[in-house]
Amino acid sequence: MTRKEMLDAMAVARETHKRQMDKIKHIIKGELVEEPTALGKMECECGQWFYSNKDEMTKILGHQMFERLDKVHEKWHQDYSRVYEIYQAKQQRGSGIFAKVINKGKDNLEHDKLKLYYKELSELTDELMREADAAMRRITALPESKFL
Repeated sequence: MTRKEMLDAMAVARETHKRQMDKIKHIIKGELVEEPTALGKMECECGQWFYSNKDEMTKILGHQMFERLDKVHEKWHQDYSRVYEIYQAKQQRGSGIFAKVINKGKDNLEHDKLKLYYKELSELTDELMREADAAMRRITALPESKFL
């Protein structure tokens, strides 16, 4: 993998996780999300790339930096699973008038939880972006000979 390919892939991964946060905003608003975010760290778009290139990424980034990225990415998906569970439960309950009346108190509690989870995921996203930026700086700083 060339330096440019690695930097481009890291940039795509950053944008992908930002789009996932936008999806979560839609979930909080009670909107239908066509393709919810993958639950597992290896199932999402950036995870598929990141983990399929693990050996090369570890060689370029170093074991510690790779592990930091992996740890934050995994935590993000673990925390996201709480959002997903609420979203799925709401989808299964339905949205008819009767369901809305019966579930009003539950919906308010879930909405508060979603806002809290969103805040926590925002903080993890910021941490993930910092780690990705550090990785991109390292990739940029390395000599071209490391990428052949």
